[in-house]
Parts: sequence; C-alpha cells; structure tokens
Amino acid sequence: MSSLLQVSSSEVNKLSKAHLLLRHRLKLIEELWESVLRSEYGQEMVDLLQKMRKVSSPEGQVQDLPQSSVPELIESLPIEDAIQAARAFALYFQLINIVEQHYEQNEQKIFRRENGSNGASSQISSEYGNLSSIENGKESAFGVPGADGLEEIWVEQSNSWNKAGTFQWLFPHLKKINMPPRMLQRLLTELDIRLVFTAHPTEIVRHTIRKKQRRISNILRRMDSAEDQNADRGMSSSWETEEAVAELTEEIRLWWRTDELHQFKPKVLDEVDYALHYFQEVLFDVVPQLAHRLRQSLKSTFPHLTPPNHKFCYFGSWVGSDRDGNPFVTPTVTWETACYQRGIVLNKYLQSVEQLRELLSLSLHWSKVLPELLDSLERDRQRMPEIYENLAMRYRQEPYRLKLAYISQKLQKTCDRNKILANQEGKPQQENIYHTETDFLTDLKLIQNSLAQTSLHCRELDSLISQVEIFGFTLTQLDFRQESSVHSDAITELVAYLGILDQPYNELTETEKVAWLVEELPTRRPLIPREMPFSERTKEVVDTFQMLKKLQREFGLGICHTYIISMTNDVSDVLEVMLLAQEAGLYDPGSGRINIRIVPLFETVDDLKHAPSVMKDLFELELYRAALAGGYNQLATASKETTEDIGLPPLEPTHLQEVMLGYSDSNKDSGFLSSNWEIHKAQKALEKVATQYGVSLRLFHGRGGSVGRGGGPAYAAILAQPTDTIKGRIKITEQGEVLASKYSLPELALYHLETITTAVIQSSLLGSGFDRVKPWHQIMEELATRSRKAYRSLIEQPDFVDFFLSVTPIDVISQLQIGSRPSKRPGKKGSNQKKDISSLRAIPWVFSWTQSRFLLPAWYGIGSALQEFLGQEPTKNLNLLRYFYVKWPFFRMVISKVEMTLAKADLQIAEHYVNKLSSKEDQERFQKLFAQITDEYNLTKEIILKINGQNKLLDSDPELQRSVQLRNGTIVPLGFLQVALIERLRQYSKDDELVHFRPFSKEELLRGAMLTINGIAAGMRNTG
Repeated sequence: MSSLLQVSSSEVNKLSKAHLLLRHRLKLIEELWESVLRSEYGQEMVDLLQKMRKVSSPEGQVQDLPQSSVPELIESLPIEDAIQAARAFALYFQLINIVEQHYEQNEQKIFRRENGSNGASSQISSEYGNLSSIENGKESAFGVPGADGLEEIWVEQSNSWNKAGTFQWLFPHLKKINMPPRMLQRLLTELDIRLVFTAHPTEIVRHTIRKKQRRISNILRRMDSAEDQNADRGMSSSWETEEAVAELTEEIRLWWRTDELHQFKPKVLDEVDYALHYFQEVLFDVVPQLAHRLRQSLKSTFPHLTPPNHKFCYFGSWVGSDRDGNPFVTPTVTWETACYQRGIVLNKYLQSVEQLRELLSLSLHWSKVLPELLDSLERDRQRMPEIYENLAMRYRQEPYRLKLAYISQKLQKTCDRNKILANQEGKPQQENIYHTETDFLTDLKLIQNSLAQTSLHCRELDSLISQVEIFGFTLTQLDFRQESSVHSDAITELVAYLGILDQPYNELTETEKVAWLVEELPTRRPLIPREMPFSERTKEVVDTFQMLKKLQREFGLGICHTYIISMTNDVSDVLEVMLLAQEAGLYDPGSGRINIRIVPLFETVDDLKHAPSVMKDLFELELYRAALAGGYNQLATASKETTEDIGLPPLEPTHLQEVMLGYSDSNKDSGFLSSNWEIHKAQKALEKVATQYGVSLRLFHGRGGSVGRGGGPAYAAILAQPTDTIKGRIKITEQGEVLASKYSLPELALYHLETITTAVIQSSLLGSGFDRVKPWHQIMEELATRSRKAYRSLIEQPDFVDFFLSVTPIDVISQLQIGSRPSKRPGKKGSNQKKDISSLRAIPWVFSWTQSRFLLPAWYGIGSALQEFLGQEPTKNLNLLRYFYVKWPFFRMVISKVEMTLAKADLQIAEHYVNKLSSKEDQERFQKLFAQITDEYNLTKEIILKINGQNKLLDSDPELQRSVQLRNGTIVPLGFLQVALIERLRQYSKDDELVHFRPFSKEELLRGAMLTINGIAAGMRNTG
C-alpha cells in the first residue's frame, strides 16, 4: 500500500538484517490491518483508504491534484465513513508505532551482542569530530576550517555520534583518553540523576489501548522467536508462526472494536494510575538492571573504582502533587496518591518475597546459618506466634523459608495498615509492621549475609535489595508545585486579617516585601489562627503545607521535600514559601533548619534573564544560606546565635540549590532559538552565582515531549548543556506520550536510561571547550535577538490570534478528555481570553500547531536570523555556521531539532487548513499571514540544508527519514478529514438556532474530529 515499504535490490545490500526484518513486519502489519478492515467493512473501505492515500506523494507530501479529485472525495464523505476512515488511519499509526518500538528494542539487543566492550572508542575523539582530518583550507580568526575539510568531519562525526551513548563505549573511551581515575570516582560518588513524571495532558492514548499495544508487542516477540527457530531448522514457516499471525489478527480485530477515545475526563487519581503503570510493568525491574549494567561496564575497564549507589538514577512524580492551575489536586488527593504509591511497591515486594520463599529451600542438614539469623527467628517467634504455630513443622529445618514467612507477614500487615490510612477510616495497627524500608532492608541483608558466609549468592535477593534501596516504601518522590501569585495572595489575606501592615501585602514594592519577610521569618509568632476565616483558596494553600508536613511524618522525607514555585519573578516569591512552611512546622527560625527544598521555576524569557540576580539576592540573605546549609550551625559565617531546633531532620545533601528552567513558556514567549539560548545562558550565569556563594547547583529541566517544548533526543540535549553546569547532577521532566515511547518496553527503557546516564557522565567530565568561545557567544546572542524579533513580529500582529483560533483545531483539542487540568490558566479579571493566547498553556499551543502541520513554534524566526547573519559576509559566515554545527554541541542540537520539525511540517496541508477553515471575510488577511509563514519556512529549510551540507532534510538519518515519510503519507488524508469535520462542526455551531433537523448530530462531528486528532498525534508521535 505504501511505496516506502518496497525495497529495491540495490537497497537490500545496504540494509541490516534488523532493518529488513522491520520492513517485513511493517508489511505484515499493513496486510493484517487491511484484512481486518476488509472483514469488518468490506473491500469498499479498503479501496476508499487507498484512494485517500493517493493524495500524498511517495515522500509523504501533498500532491498537486485536480480540485475535484481526492480532497473533494474526502470532504464529501458521509459522517459514518469519515469516522471509520479516521479510526482506520489512527489504528494504522498505532500499529506501526508498536512495530518500530519493538524493533528499536531488538536493535539494542543486537548492538550489545555484536559490539564488544571497546565499541566505538577507537572512532571518536574527546570532542565531536577530529580536526586532524582537515587537510585543506585555512582557519579564520574563529578557528574555522576551509570548506574542503568539512565533509570529512561530517562523515567521521556521524559515525562516532551513532555509536556513543552506552556504558560499553563510555568507560573504554575514558580509559583511552587517560581520564584520571580520581576524577571519575569523584563524579560517580556524586552521580545524581532524577527523572520526573508529570501529569501534563499530552497522553492522548487510553490506558486500555496501551494494554493492547503491550499484548501485540508480546506476540511480535514470540513471532521473532518462532522465525529464528524456523531459520535454524531450515524451515520457511511453522505452526508457531501461523498461530502468532492468527493471534495478531484477532488482537487487531478486538482493538478495532474498542473505543479509542477517553470515555470520561480523567480524574487526578486516574492520571496517577496511568503514570504508575510504567513502574509496575517496566521500571521496577529495569532500574536495578541499569545499576548492574553500569557496575559491570565499570569493572571491566576501571576494576578498582567504586560504582555509585543503586539510587544514582531515581524517579520523581508530579502526578497527584502538582497543583499549579489544577484545582482538582487537593491535599486529600495528594495523601491518597502517596498511599497508592506505597501500596504498589509493597505488593511488588510481597511478590518477590514469596518467590524467594520458593527459591531458598536450604536445609539446616546441608547448609550452615549465621547465629544472628537464628536469633532473629526466635524474636520473630515471640512477636508472631501464629506464624510459628502454622509453619514451624513445615519449615523446621528450613530457616530461610521461615524467616521469609515472617517477613511476608510483616509486609502484609504493613499493606493492610496502608489501606486503612489511604481510606482515612479506622485506627491503623502499629505492631509487627515495617515502619520504614530500613527495617525491611535489615531483614533482607541478614539473609544475604548468612548466605554469603556459606559462599552462596542469590541474584533474586540481590535484585530485591537493590529495588528496596531505590524505591523504598514510597516508589517515587512527589514534587509539590504551585504558582507564585497563589502564595502572595494567601499571605495578603492572612496579613490583612491580623492587621500587621498598614497596607495590603500585595501592594508593597518588592523591596518592602523582602524587608518585611526577612523581619517576620526569624520570629515564632504564628500567623495562622486555628479557626481560619479565609477564602477557600487561602485555606487550600495552608492545608497544602500542613499536608506536606503530615506526609513527611508518616512516610519520611523521601516522599516529598521539593516545593516548586512556578512563575518565579522575585526574591519574595521564595521567602513567601518559607514563611508558609514555617507556619506548618517545616521551617524552624531558631535553628535555621528547613526540610523542604524550595525550587524557583523561571519560565519566561524575562524571568530567565533575571534568574541569576534573583538567586544572588537570595544567597545574600543569611537566613536563606542557613536553610540551604542545614541550619545556622552548619554556616561557618553565621552571625546568629542558634536555638534548639524543633526536631527537624537535616535535608541531604546540604548546600544544594535546585533551580528549574521552563522550556515551554519561554518558547511560546520568544520562539525556539531565543528560548534555548536564554536557557543556555541562564544555566552558565546561575552556576557562576552558585559557585561564588559555595552552593552546589542542580538544574531541573522542564522539557516537554515536542521540540517546541524542549523535547528531542535526551543524549544530544544533555551534551548540548553548557560546560561545568551538570557536574553529575541533573533533573528532567518526562511526560505525556514521551512516557509511552521511552518506557513501554524494558530494553528501550533501559537503553534510554543508559544514554541519559552516559551523557551526564560524559558532559561532566569532558564537556566542550568550544562552549567557552566568547566570539561564538556574541554571534549566538545576535542570532537569538534577531530570531526573537522575527517571531514576535509574527505573533504580535493584530490578526494573528484570530488566525491561530481559526486555522488550528484548538477548539476541538480543548474538549479532549485527556487530562484533569484545565487547558487555560485563570485569566485576569476583565481580560478577553478568547482573543489572548497569553493565558493559553504551552501544551495546547504546540498541540494545535502540530495537528495542522505548521509546527510553527519549533522553527519560526530561525531562518530570518540566519539569513541576516549570512548577508553580512556570505562565504565566511556560512563556513562559520558549518563549523559551529560540527564542533559546538549546542548549535548542532538546535539545527538538528529544527531540521526534524521542518521534515515533519507540511505547509501544503497547512494551507488547506487556512483555505477551508477561514471565513470568506478573513481570507485576505489570513493569506497574508500564511504567505509570511511560508516564506520563513522555505528560507529556514534552505539555510539548514546549506549548514548541514545535505540535499534533503534528514539525509543524514535515512531510517528517521523513511519513518517520517511513511507517516506523513498517511497523515495527509487524515488532515483533509480533520478539516472537513471541523468545518462542518463549526458550521453546525453557527447554525444551531436556525436548523432543527440534520442527518447527524454535533456529538458525532465532534467525535469524528477527535478521532482525527488521535490519528495525527499517533502519526506524528507527538502531541504537546
């Protein structure tokens, strides 16, 4: 059906066995997809889909077709056929996504089998590319080689780049370049990688469908195994293969008869369940494997070094604790989330303990046991006599099984207690339970030590210990987040009630606010009365901090100690949270100790520019430095006499400041290049300020799934960070459809985590000297300024908001049941939100441009900026940009991301959105805007190809190029379908009061439009 699935004889020799197998599977899936549709709706449906796909060229772009041909056919489809066509294409994309993911996983396995520990170490230099390959041309004042040498660098670099990213490559490479073991050991000791799952509503696929995807992936795995066995036997087929094909067909048929759309708007706890699904199915087992893989690779190259602790890579979550803009995340919901997480991990431990009980059948007749273990059995007998009475005879000579029976009982009672706490009904028991994971670990390590004394080693036990050390009794750490104005409004109300200030707190200047807060914080005077005669919003703020304290009391600091302030503008935004924390007993002004980590989130471009000065002013405050240090006693320069603290445990590590950087809002505010450059600069400036005050910095990157929100390959993104800003520490958000693409399959998840860890180590130890070249920074500053100017000149045009609301499906996207959070932030009183995109969240903003194939936020403005720079000295500056692309990871990352989004964009189909979804009176003004966008797209594409030296987009990555083309070809008819349905839907709404009879309902049209959104999102593999 797709020409991209056909392989010419000349291509066969160029493709690996895995790639040929991928094509074979794609062809099989397409045939089964057609077969199911034929059996369900007849040959007419298959013929219709084939006609619709003729609207695109083999390269996946819209063809120049006569006005009366395929597009008109699509637009005239009855609503029933349109809906079925949308469903069919959506299913097609979901199926090929599964196949591609499955074989990405297989490729990782093949790579590990076929590549020895030296991997690519012989083919990559300490930087990306090797200047020794440049034989011709003279260097400019910027160190730019002649053009004749650039092609050789590109070839060498592309080969190196593809082989890096694994421990098998990393440690031999560090050994080869004589990395001092002491430096590597210091970094490994401090290695701290945190990946945070968020509840941003970009996961458009139902949980039910995700389960079907997993089943199909399992069938494909069995099919691979059967075909491998057939090959070994010299057989072309077998009953196992035929059975797998039949099972696959039936699974696709069941999927076809399943509703793809969410049946209801998910509640917060539904989102919690969606996110934790990945821990239950994949991550609980994969994360310990990551630590094992690192230890093995390190041992083979640096046998005398100590690997990092098991928890060097850890997961956090915002799901159920991020209340920014989501009124449904209440203190009660957060409590239920924490209990739910604990319930999951306890049940996992129970399963593992029962497996160990089956495995460790050692008898006292044939194996010695440590006296300490026998002593613990006696203590357990006294505490749990019922277990002894039931099992003493059965396990009389099997001490490990008896010990594990006691452990299982304590875990079960801990689970029962957790259920009572979750429901907040009844009195939970305190006897014969595990209060913390430390008690559980003590029992497990007692067994481990006893086995070790008799030269026995149990991998299953080691794995369980590793899991407990990583996940504890909390599974993930919950990060709290709230918007800064919510805190200031609450304090304004509190202060007004007590009559402390002569004027409302919110009317004070920033200097006056800071002065009052610094004066108020050292006192122990309570601000909040027991009876709170305040607004519901203020009560919610107060209750949130009290819940944070309650969670720490029950679960320990591991459950939650991070409080993120979105839209941080000033020092007072941070001090306000300290004051509210003090009221809840989370901050003790006497000792200066605090057990939450306050994290300012700088989101807009202006906030990013001001971030270093805000942090400098904070570090100047002794009370704030003391809080970071763990109290005044830990502050060498403290001028304050400390008082006895109120029992707050120290927050480790001390002297650590976490700062979060927002990619989404800064991109929406000023465009892709400007946003990325401002974040790049902010990181360097923040690191400089932190170093000046003796504070360690951990940067928290708020990346989305799409390029327009900071997404893209994590390995390249980490290497593109400024030199000396990572230092073994990084925190990154993972969200929406990104979770499914990275964590659905074990080997893919493991590879993703390995590439992140490798990049953090590589960037921390090697970095890029080119990142410090000041003339390059000056050029990038000029490019970012020009790019922002071009971007702002577009979105600030009077007609642009109307253009956006008309030519994108934003009105349908806002009605998708994919998240509990509203799609808009609360608007200011009196503002007209319909005509203002500032209140629109970045996710639906990017989602809308992606659906209509503009992908505008990810590239607009870059072409103009580069063209203006090239216009100054065309030859010299083009060579300079090419050199940047080869040698500067940041610039390469920017260009590569832009190239990928340009390849996914299709302005021909975008023009169809403009023509069909604009009213007659708007056509002229909207066509002017579209012409401006088209000119910028063509300019950007032309310059990108000049810089990377390619003839077509993605020529350097043929597999990605083929994948994008294959998808684009089927997205095109879906785009036409979407336009037709939205056009009818909007017309229906306009005529609602005039027309009382129609052959179809508004709900049917909306459903059809939503199905096209599902399909395009699956095809693009991106939402927001």
